[in-house]
Amino acid sequence: MIIFGSTGSIGVNALELAKLKNMKISALACGENIKLLNKQIEQFKPDFVCIKNSKDKPLVKHKRVFVGQEGLEKILTECEDELLLNAIVGFAGLRSSLKAKELGKNIALANKESLVVAGEFLKGAKIIPIDSEHSALKFLLQKHKNVKKLYITASGGAFWKSKIKDLQKVSAKDALKHPTWQMGAKITIDSATMANKLFEIIEAYHLYGFKEIDALIEPKSIIHALCEFKDGGVSAYFSYADMKLAISQAIFKTHNTKILEYIDFVKLSSLKFYKISERKYPIFKLKNELLKYPSLGVLINAANEVLVQKFLQGKCEFLDISDGIFKAIDYFGVPKLKDVLAVFEYDIKVREYLR
Repeated sequence: MIIFGSTGSIGVNALELAKLKNMKISALACGENIKLLNKQIEQFKPDFVCIKNSKDKPLVKHKRVFVGQEGLEKILTECEDELLLNAIVGFAGLRSSLKAKELGKNIALANKESLVVAGEFLKGAKIIPIDSEHSALKFLLQKHKNVKKLYITASGGAFWKSKIKDLQKVSAKDALKHPTWQMGAKITIDSATMANKLFEIIEAYHLYGFKEIDALIEPKSIIHALCEFKDGGVSAYFSYADMKLAISQAIFKTHNTKILEYIDFVKLSSLKFYKISERKYPIFKLKNELLKYPSLGVLINAANEVLVQKFLQGKCEFLDISDGIFKAIDYFGVPKLKDVLAVFEYDIKVREYLR
């Protein structure tokens, strides 16, 4: 297996799982956490390593160190492993997904932005999603026909119990206190705004070809997806909130190893579902428009990345994230993406506009 984003939460969990079955890790790539990367190199002895910045190259304890996007693509070309785990954060992970598709590799995809911004251009790619919701949907859809509607669930994020008026003054520190999941900063903020759930809906559309998709808040994060059938029946996927399960389902060929504790349904407290409030989570208003015009994903993602970074740096307010996304859509309209190069052009234009 090749792991891009090895020092992030997905990468670290994937490496822990790889130890269970003695999987050979042929390549590791990370951003700037060289200290952790060196520990991973010592333990897994990869053939290839890639880092973000050339200035860090002397610090890496490996003979073959590649740098940047060019380095990632060289690894994909030179390494014969069939499986890439792409856990790069944000738009930066798109080129690796496209290259892996070109090379015919299997893609264990944690970089949801690849599908959000360029799902049309990844058709035919051998993608196995790494997301608790999409992993659950994949399982639910395996043996079922006559599906009426799909649902994914949301925890509600850090501000699930907050009042709408209080969101005007929340800090990044507040937004990073996720109630049920341990994730990176970017995705935790996306959970608080519900951008993450918006992205997961369009991701599900590209993965499974359904436009009848919605999301519900289930604060305990025990149910991850539901499949509603035309006859009135519904299937649900239960598991404790731990990304190891979704990762294992993406990287293992067999699934007979215990990954999580089993749920004791007798001890399980009551579960409730809630509609997502578009007043509290205004980004979610875009759900139907995004499903109608999937190319809007490139605008929404670029605007979101810029504004989340500003919020984390204390340069804008929490509610400015959704406001900025709507401004970008009003300014650019529905993008016409004739080819994948247009995706990169729109991404640059949106970032320039918002800066």
